[in-house]
Amino acid sequence: MRAAVLTRFGAPLAVREVPDPEAGGGEVVVEVLAANVAPYAADVFSGKRKYPLVPPVVPGVGAVGRILHVGPDATRLQAGDLVWCDSTVRSRDDALTPDITLQGWSSRGQGGARLAEYLHDGAFAELMRVPTENVFPLPAAAGEDPARWAALTVHTISYGGLLAGGLAAGETLLVSGATGNLGSSAVAVAFVMGAGRVVAPGRNKSALDLLADRFGPRLRPVPLTGDEATDRAAMSAAADGPIDMVIDLLPPGAPSSASRAAAMTVREYGRVVLMGGVGMLGGDDLALPYPWIMRNSVTVRGQWMYPRPANVGIIRLLASGTVDLTPERVRSFGLDAVNDAITYAAAHGGPFDRTSLTPSAR
Repeated sequence: MRAAVLTRFGAPLAVREVPDPEAGGGEVVVEVLAANVAPYAADVFSGKRKYPLVPPVVPGVGAVGRILHVGPDATRLQAGDLVWCDSTVRSRDDALTPDITLQGWSSRGQGGARLAEYLHDGAFAELMRVPTENVFPLPAAAGEDPARWAALTVHTISYGGLLAGGLAAGETLLVSGATGNLGSSAVAVAFVMGAGRVVAPGRNKSALDLLADRFGPRLRPVPLTGDEATDRAAMSAAADGPIDMVIDLLPPGAPSSASRAAAMTVREYGRVVLMGGVGMLGGDDLALPYPWIMRNSVTVRGQWMYPRPANVGIIRLLASGTVDLTPERVRSFGLDAVNDAITYAAAHGGPFDRTSLTPSAR
């Protein structure tokens, strides 16, 4: 098969012939129809983000595909099925605290690194080997436009964060990082989950205007100044009432002060979910006042990715049209143009901009 290979950090991906993967027990092999190219992929492949990939490696996180082979223990999946391949792989030998790797992308700790040694390669290839439990059936409509459905990579993450925070119908949510690729997804998914209003802070006025135009008066845009106290007051005022939950999806380059300003708008007994990358490239740690957390009974939790059932939930929301993929701007690239796709994604990382790689298309 043909695949795009990261031979070393800082080098362009090389498209070459590599051996076909084979499915063992607990695995399937899929033909990759489309894979999302993250806006920050260039930072990963340059080494700027310091992800624990071990070259040579086929990168790429998550894919829409069609099953070619199933392992002997599959009971429902079969060859020909159209499926979503979730990249979040969990070890099978610790039910309470499983090690995690993002296949073809990242991992957590020594156990995650060991898992990544076995499930080494990701979705930027014509074929991909995936654990059976990470494969989820898709509706036929996804086969008509797999490049658009590859946005599952983004929407599943935001959905998982909202589930982690227990977002309830009618509540007010603040999305820190709302103008980004992932944050704008959280805004859209929050509304279909029944959020009464969403506060969307950001510095990009055109992105804030786009969100306001799409979602109407329940979306409360807040232009940020960079001054922590000023921005916190503006976010609180925009909510026009208590903020029940904050989800932070800011990228690694954002200062911890921006996360803190957003987090501290939450009401007494409110919830804060941390899913972004603040601090991953250095800088100050997120310092939240102990007395404020304790006396206001605030819940602060981290959430890396999402639980397996979130895949089923978000697929249902997309299949029903409740989460509408139609307005998203999608640009597709063939495998030979993988480096063009990475460059394009870096320049088009705004709300509802998607870049897809279509490895099996010739």
